[in-house]
Amino acid sequence: MFRRRNFIIGVVAIIGLGIAWWLGSPLFISTTVDEAFPFDLPSESELAAMTDAERIALEGELEAAMPDADTLSQLSDEEETKVQEMVEEAAAAVMMDTEMTEDMPESELVLIASGQFVGADSFHQGSGSVALYQQGDQFVVRFEDFSVTNGPDLHVILSKHPSPSNQAEVGEDYVDLGQLKGNLGNQNYTVPAGIDASEFQSVVIYCVPFHVVFSIGTLN
Repeated sequence: MFRRRNFIIGVVAIIGLGIAWWLGSPLFISTTVDEAFPFDLPSESELAAMTDAERIALEGELEAAMPDADTLSQLSDEEETKVQEMVEEAAAAVMMDTEMTEDMPESELVLIASGQFVGADSFHQGSGSVALYQQGDQFVVRFEDFSVTNGPDLHVILSKHPSPSNQAEVGEDYVDLGQLKGNLGNQNYTVPAGIDASEFQSVVIYCVPFHVVFSIGTLN
């Protein structure tokens, strides 16, 4: 009888420990997810052999594989940085240069400020001139001989920081002038009505999904 009672107590104890472990294990066991960016980057020789149509289709595949804002918000800083690096590497290799050749607006413009684009770091490069013009109550930003590293969803923004290098320095009160028209050439961007562009100190080429500065043109 005594042995039977000890056996039952032992079984109950084992079951109890199993349940406790099952309930508590999520607190002590980490599950690592290391999924690859779902885009196969062709080799240099394969890219060189592609037609323009094939390259455009490949760009579409890259854009479709881009994680959305909700997905990015669920990643840790380390995971987001890793995805950002993979996306930027693929974009730099796959995206074709797009050159714009817009002329200066014909109506009279008054030069307010100007500067030169520079790269944000060794990978994110930029060059060319940038100028801010006023036309009555309207402001126009003009790029000339412009060049920037290709990247995903690049926008042209106005920042009150003279030379922002990260999201915090760009600030939350920037003005988005829209998607970059091309990574090469001469381009015009109209500042939305009601905004005094003379209050801003730089024009920034900014990757919206990853909040990364690609190039900065300080206005003087």
